[in-house]
Amino acid sequence: MNGSTDEMANSQLQDKELLNLFRSVEQPGNEDKQMIKTFLDALVTKRKVQAMA
Repeated sequence: MNGSTDEMANSQLQDKELLNLFRSVEQPGNEDKQMIKTFLDALVTKRKVQAMA
């Protein structure tokens, strides 16, 4: 992450463990990024659907 993005992430994410986990998969060449994006998208979609029910 660059400086401004890093500062923004620090100010917006309260969970430092989660922030560190995101940073670890942000490294170039990490093949798990797409899998994590897909998982997070599914989780957010599930929460939205639950909220509508």
